[in-house]
Amino acid sequence: MASIKVVNLAKAFGIEELFNKVNFEVESADKAGFVGANGAGKTTLMRCLMGLEEYDDGQIILSANVTIGYVEQEANLADDTLRNELKTAFADVLAWQDKMQELEHSIANEKDSEQLAVLMKQYANIVQKFEMAGGYDYESTIKKIAYGLGFSEEDMDKNVKEFSGGQKTRICLAKALIRQPDFLFLDEPTNHLDIEMVEWLEDYLINYSGGVLLISHDRFFLDKVSNKIIELENKTVSIYSGNYSRYTKLKAEKMAALQSSYEKQQTYINKTEEYIRKYKAGIKSKQARGREKQLNRLERIILPPDSVAFNFFAFNPPPECANRVAELEGVGKEFADKTLFRDLSLLIRNGDGVSLVGPNGAGKTTLLKILVGELTDYVGKVKLGSRVKVGYFSQEHEGLNVANRLLDELIFEYGFSEERARSYLGAFLFQGDDVYKLIGDLSGGEKARLAFLKLMLTGANFLVLDEPTNHLDIPAKEAVEEALMTFPGTFITVSHDRYFLDKVTNCTLELRDGSLTEYLGNYSYYREKKATLAKDKEDNLNNNSKAKDLLMEKMPTLKKVKQRSAADKEKLAQKIEGEIAMLEYELKAVEFQLNDPQN
Repeated sequence: MASIKVVNLAKAFGIEELFNKVNFEVESADKAGFVGANGAGKTTLMRCLMGLEEYDDGQIILSANVTIGYVEQEANLADDTLRNELKTAFADVLAWQDKMQELEHSIANEKDSEQLAVLMKQYANIVQKFEMAGGYDYESTIKKIAYGLGFSEEDMDKNVKEFSGGQKTRICLAKALIRQPDFLFLDEPTNHLDIEMVEWLEDYLINYSGGVLLISHDRFFLDKVSNKIIELENKTVSIYSGNYSRYTKLKAEKMAALQSSYEKQQTYINKTEEYIRKYKAGIKSKQARGREKQLNRLERIILPPDSVAFNFFAFNPPPECANRVAELEGVGKEFADKTLFRDLSLLIRNGDGVSLVGPNGAGKTTLLKILVGELTDYVGKVKLGSRVKVGYFSQEHEGLNVANRLLDELIFEYGFSEERARSYLGAFLFQGDDVYKLIGDLSGGEKARLAFLKLMLTGANFLVLDEPTNHLDIPAKEAVEEALMTFPGTFITVSHDRYFLDKVTNCTLELRDGSLTEYLGNYSYYREKKATLAKDKEDNLNNNSKAKDLLMEKMPTLKKVKQRSAADKEKLAQKIEGEIAMLEYELKAVEFQLNDPQN
């Protein structure tokens, strides 16, 4: 069985230690989720395993001839066609193909028998490698994987720079999957993918014959795919068997047991120290010195430092507003010659937590922008209820002034004193000199935290959230979830984070093919309802198909008619004509049902 073993691995950047004494093993049967806070060193550790990053100490032991496919967090693609980009996964095969052609030319022109034998041996070795690597089938393999990931033959000759972020992620996945490596290393593979493509990837990885090591903040994805969790925290790793939900349970139990042991040990230490102080100079001094030696030899239990997380992230009770918070009537939107959606109607009531889902490109962000008034070129009506105050969290954070320092953003916009601005920023993990950073220099996660801080300060009673958990690590996502679950107002959110949607929403709107469908439940309810409807439709089609077959069997054949005596034929013909007319009517009815799009 192929395996990757890590022994006492250590890595530092200058004087800052990233991780130390890291030990774990991943085998080809493992689907290991790699979790930890942003900045813990997960990507660096993965790159060390790939040989793309040096480490300071320890060992990485790979099985002989092990192969690894790697999908980085950011797509690094050449300025070339999709076909040629995917061919780079077969760089060795193409090199062998060139070498074979070169040797074929040399063999055809070689006159010396000894040199010819040498060339023939070289050629045989290259051909064997070429065949074992699937060289004769590499073009069909490329098409099979590309088509499976949603690309068409027309896409194959497009420049990769023309594709969207989600499509570029799929290109990187295709390059990693084409060669069926022993291990797949995936760094945030669900970024930029819509939910349907994420679910496809889940099924693919669950059934993948090799091992998988994936970095992800997508808890739903980790739950579905992982059978082992490797947590990088406090500069070392802990291993938990099972998926993400089991990991959270086991970790909570582990921390509770550690806390209990720590408290018991502290009680013992305090009692022993009190005994030593009381009797060190008295008649029991010998016993006191003995206990002092025992105490010095005691291995102290050290609690890990508390995880750094949002402090005081909660929305203040917003002002009361009308029960009918927002209404859409006959709303439609076109871009150039494309109709994005038309005749949409919707009512959002006070207290609702609504998710808006659908494939990429369906118009979810556009609909949110229409709702908050950022887009005005549309047909139909949008009504906001009385006393409704909107707070908008944009996916691109256009509400942040990139030229401002963090401190200035709060002081100028809200009139805060420097002390009060620092207090708010500190609660959102911007501490010390961080407050002097330019907003334009912040990471995606830092911009998201600042945007949430400003959203909290608006006092809005209707929140419109576009991908609010993008760029956030799991502790930050949990803080956002807690804040929304206790928020007494109303919100609508677009998100690909199914775990987040399950926790905070009570209504799901699907935007697909230009229309809206409402499901009165969270994301899991919506998926369950969709699956039930799909099964009912399939059962109905199967039943109708069987009915059609039965009717066809009833049709009298010409052979049966010919077997009748001449005297009976005329009478029988009249009867048969009536039966045929009735059966044809029934058959048309069944065919209509089969072709009815409502079934």
